[in-house]
Amino acid sequence: MAELIIVFREVLEATLIVGILYTFLKQTNQDESLTKLWQGVLVALAASIVGSFLFQQFAGGFTGQAGKLFEGIVMIVAAGVLGTVIVWMAKNKNIAEDLKGKAEQALSSNKVGLGIFLLAFISVFREGIETILFLYGVMMKQGGLSISLSLLGAAMGIGVGYLIFVQGKKVPLKTFFNVSSILLIFVAAGMFAYGIHELESAGIIPDYGRIWDINPPKLPDGSYPLMHDKGYVGSLLKGLFGYNGDPSLIELLSWFLCVCGLGFLWKKAS
Repeated sequence: MAELIIVFREVLEATLIVGILYTFLKQTNQDESLTKLWQGVLVALAASIVGSFLFQQFAGGFTGQAGKLFEGIVMIVAAGVLGTVIVWMAKNKNIAEDLKGKAEQALSSNKVGLGIFLLAFISVFREGIETILFLYGVMMKQGGLSISLSLLGAAMGIGVGYLIFVQGKKVPLKTFFNVSSILLIFVAAGMFAYGIHELESAGIIPDYGRIWDINPPKLPDGSYPLMHDKGYVGSLLKGLFGYNGDPSLIELLSWFLCVCGLGFLWKKAS
């Protein structure tokens, strides 16, 4: 479920950026620049796909202790970036005006087409790279990734953008972003705690053992019960809220501090 929320949020942000730029260019009769806008979007999408492939190839080159160290660092970085995005979105309420200002600067320059192209490319490519990093973190934490939920999240993000800019619907974006931000705070905390877990496994952080183990034993057929953190319900809770049936003390403390810290910063910025 975490992948649905992440992809929905990132795709919606990218869709809103493109929609704002498109609307501004149409309103200012800059039809020639629209081609550059779509070119920037398409190149950004292609670059994100290539970036995802290269990242997977690079990540797959680490095994054993090096693999755990790499995954731990990536998880902590992903949690940090996700937390920054959450707070940044809460703090910057005039994104539309900022984008329009950048578009005006691009239009006033001698290289209008290049300016619009770069603005669209950088905006969309940033969202693409963030999505790759966040989904990798979810995949490591959950032990897998649901392609169907990811695609559903993308479709929902594009759908909401379509309703806003094409159908002219008044979608409660503030509610969307507030609810998703609260859920993503828990996702980020889960990523951070799992990153600490991987660093413990790599021997970078001392592992003093588990403070409890409430995971039900495996079923006779070798599968995991529903509430095990690798079971169906447990894995959903793990992906959304960072649930762990057998955490270490430092994992639990890192999760708690991350939730409280991000919650405080988000509330203060809102």
